[in-house]
Amino acid sequence: MRLLIVEDEKRLATALAAGLTAEGFAVDVVHDGLEGLHRAAEGTYDLVVLDIMLPGMNGYRVCAALRAAGHETPILMLTAKDGEYDEAEGLDTGADDYLTKPFSYVVLVARIRALLRRRGGGSASPVVTVGALRMDTAARRVHLGEAEITLTTKEFAVLEQLALRSGQVVSKADILEHVWDFAYDGDPNIVEVYVSALRRKLGAAAIRTVRGAGYRLEAL
Repeated sequence: MRLLIVEDEKRLATALAAGLTAEGFAVDVVHDGLEGLHRAAEGTYDLVVLDIMLPGMNGYRVCAALRAAGHETPILMLTAKDGEYDEAEGLDTGADDYLTKPFSYVVLVARIRALLRRRGGGSASPVVTVGALRMDTAARRVHLGEAEITLTTKEFAVLEQLALRSGQVVSKADILEHVWDFAYDGDPNIVEVYVSALRRKLGAAAIRTVRGAGYRLEAL
């Protein structure tokens, strides 16, 4: 999943990006509201973590502008403020959730995962099942039948993209956009490397190549 962090406290933004990248997310970071609005409107993001107190344009206005333009990407607002009025204002502008600084990193990750699950179809369960394959996106564990399969962070992220759209063809570009961050300018064939690794661990029949279109996860 690809996240955008809009946060002007650079140390906090860097720490959040490092932690979320380690969790398997692709993360882009900007430090002012205008750039955040531009990236969120033009980029392909699964969720935006948006600070309220920003230079250029505050988070309330960024959120309101995105919603007015029809963007439905989940938005988790962050603020150093505390109070019912601030929370109400954030939610009234279209934010999906609200977290007050200082916050627990564990709580932040839990809120992000909950919003992503809600966006994916409203199910509260973090477990995705495709035939004999079970992915627990909260615990970051994968089972094929009774056997647990050990995956690297990136392998898990690629498989998650395929599992969330099982039976559908997922293009290489889609996987790159959601698993690797905006700054990645390497060989796009990196996707093939990870798909090959997944096939070795799950079985060659697990992921089918649809020539010229992408990949499809098959129920085993």
